[in-house]
Amino acid sequence: MKPVLDVLAGRKPERRAMWIMRQAGRYLPEYRALRAKAGSFLDLCYNPEFACEVTLQPLRRFDFDAAILFSDILVVPHAMGLHLEFKEGEGPVLETVSDLESVQRLSLGHKSWQFERVYETVARAKAGLGAEQALIGFCGGPWTVASYMIEGGSSKRQRALAVAMANPVWFSLLLQKLVEASTDYLLGQIKAGAETVQIFDSWAGDVPDEAMQRVVINPIAAIIAGVRAVYPEFPVIVFARGVGDRHGFVARGTSANCVGLEEDVVASEVLKQLPDHVTVQGNLSNALLLGDEALMISAVRKILNSVPRERHIFNLGHGILPQTEISMVERLVQEVRLAG
Repeated sequence: MKPVLDVLAGRKPERRAMWIMRQAGRYLPEYRALRAKAGSFLDLCYNPEFACEVTLQPLRRFDFDAAILFSDILVVPHAMGLHLEFKEGEGPVLETVSDLESVQRLSLGHKSWQFERVYETVARAKAGLGAEQALIGFCGGPWTVASYMIEGGSSKRQRALAVAMANPVWFSLLLQKLVEASTDYLLGQIKAGAETVQIFDSWAGDVPDEAMQRVVINPIAAIIAGVRAVYPEFPVIVFARGVGDRHGFVARGTSANCVGLEEDVVASEVLKQLPDHVTVQGNLSNALLLGDEALMISAVRKILNSVPRERHIFNLGHGILPQTEISMVERLVQEVRLAG
C-alpha cells in the first residue's frame, strides 16, 4: 500500500507518511544543473522530460512516500491566455486583468498546449515511481491565483484584497473562470496518473473572516465537487496557508480529506476541530532545517508524538528553503523513519 493514500483514505499506514513541499527544487544540486540546462524556469516546467526528472529527483535521494508534480500555479492563467515570464531575481511577471472585458477574454485553458505538456509530465512521472510511492498533482486556489492575475505576479496583495472586498462583477466572474479552468486542469492530471491532488491557497490567511466563505471556501469546494463528479471520493489536500484557527472551517467547507498546516499552529489542537475522517499535513517550520540539528529533532519528535500516524502526513509548514543543507533533510527523514 501507499502510506500517503492510506492516510487520506482513513487507513493506518505501515509507517508515517512523509513528503515535503518544494522537495523538487533549488536546494538540490541536480535540480540546479537541470534548471541551467533548460534555459528558463518556464522552459523547465513545460519540458515533460526535464519536469519529470525534477519531479523524481528527491525520491532518489530521500525515503519519501510521494512525489509532487513539478510545475507552477501560474500555469493556469498562462493557459487561460495571459502572458507569463519569470525574471531572474524578480520571480513571475504576469499580464493582469482589471475589468469585465479583460476577464471575459480569458479562455478556460481546455486542451491548451500548457496543460497538455503538464499532463505528459504527470504520465512520465507516474511511470517512474516505486510501487509504494504516490504521485501528487496540484493547482493553486482560485483566490491566490486571482491575486497574482490582479497584481501582475507580485506577492503584494493590497489591490487584490481591495477588489475582493468590493466584489465587482468581474471579480466574481474571474473566480468562476478559475474554478472551471482549475477543475479541468486537475481532471487532466488525474487522468494522466495523479493519485491525489493538493490545492495551494497560499494567501488564504489574508482574507477577513467575513469574506472567507465567498473568496476562499466556495471556489475550492466547487473545484473539489467538480473533480469528484468525475472521480467519486477522490482524495484532496487543501493547504489554506495562514488561516490559523480556521482550519476546521476550511475542512468542513471544502470537503477536503486533509488540511495542510503552517508551522505556527499546533497539529494536535487542529485535529480536535476537524471531522474524524479529515487528516492533517505538516507542520514543521522550514527554518528549523537551517539551524541547530538538536532543535529540529526536538520539534520533529513533538509533532510525531502528538499526532497519530493514521491522521497525519509529515511535511513542512511551507516549502523547503533553497539554502537548506541536504544533510539536514537526510537527518529529518531518518528521525521520521525511526519513529515508525
